[in-house]
Amino acid sequence: MTIEKVREVYRAEPFRRFVLHLADGRHIAVPHREFMAIGPTGRTVIVYDEDDAHNIIDLLLVTDIRVENGSKRRKR
Repeated sequence: MTIEKVREVYRAEPFRRFVLHLADGRHIAVPHREFMAIGPTGRTVIVYDEDDAHNIIDLLLVTDIRVENGSKRRKR
């Protein structure tokens, strides 16, 4: 995965929720742009959870990005 691709998904308009898949098998959800900060060099990001816990991620360890389709499921 390239750093440029992560930036592209992060900056997309309109923003769509996405999930970073890491080499160690973890999946890190980014529900909104405000939950992620890109480091000055662009090599690392910090992704926050809703409870202020956070993950510091080396973008070279991102193996895939899954972008949500943006549609909301209806409750029946």
